[in-house]
Amino acid sequence: MTIRHLKIFIAVCDYKKMSLAAEKLFMAQPSVSQVIAEIEQHYGVRVFERLSKKLYLTEAGENLLKYARHIVSSFEEMEDSLLKSSSNTSLKIGATITVGTCVLNDILNDFKLKKPNISTKVYVENTNVIEEMILKSKLDLGIVEGIIKSRDIITVPIVSDELILVCPLSHEFSSLEEITADKLNNQDFILREEGSGTRELFEKKIENLDITINKKWICNNSEAIKNAVISGQGLTVISQMLVRKEIEEKKLHAIKINDLKLTRNFYLAYHKSKYLSDNLKSFISTCMDCSIKLS
Repeated sequence: MTIRHLKIFIAVCDYKKMSLAAEKLFMAQPSVSQVIAEIEQHYGVRVFERLSKKLYLTEAGENLLKYARHIVSSFEEMEDSLLKSSSNTSLKIGATITVGTCVLNDILNDFKLKKPNISTKVYVENTNVIEEMILKSKLDLGIVEGIIKSRDIITVPIVSDELILVCPLSHEFSSLEEITADKLNNQDFILREEGSGTRELFEKKIENLDITINKKWICNNSEAIKNAVISGQGLTVISQMLVRKEIEEKKLHAIKINDLKLTRNFYLAYHKSKYLSDNLKSFISTCMDCSIKLS
């Protein structure tokens, strides 16, 4: 079994067809089919079911895919480390939108002081996307505000955050300092997209209280959400870090919900099989140092 076998197997899994995998790998389809056959013969298991000209991963195939992605990732990291000088090393960091807006710049600036020759590539997406990228070894590490569901990913809390309810100055709540959660029933809300940690936390909390809201706007951008609320489109629940300025400038009004606590953590997230290089350990240490400063 070789790295080549594993790379071809991963390509077939990703592209769902041997013909398409062969095209992307600049190979003949029979060669790809032969590699899959060699894998199945070597391990004595079927990694794909062939049904109606479609490929479906078996349980053994799913298991192999998890290992294959990380073996190939570790191999490529080793090659990169040995073939390039340390000055060319790059870390791939994922961040959710709130993290990317509020805390990531401080972390990156501190890390640059520690490791001036290490470059970073940053990908800002919602928690679900970051989780998937970590599982597929497309990221070295993520910093997320939502809950990671995979047991293959290690999470470490680094920063505490609070979500707050804000309204436009034209709203009936703008004269109030606090309300009870039942007052949210049937209110218009501007929310983040599916997969957002902010939205997931809020929806779980109000569902437990049997509260129904009108999901008027769905946005994947915090600035769009703030602007929609300011213009009177509805309420939102958002990280207090994101609206400090607007509250100070009296563009938005914050209201305490007496019987609804919306606190959470930002988490470091990385695959349990991830090789932690010295540079990655240094980045993790920088994140922990930053958490102390922000707490």
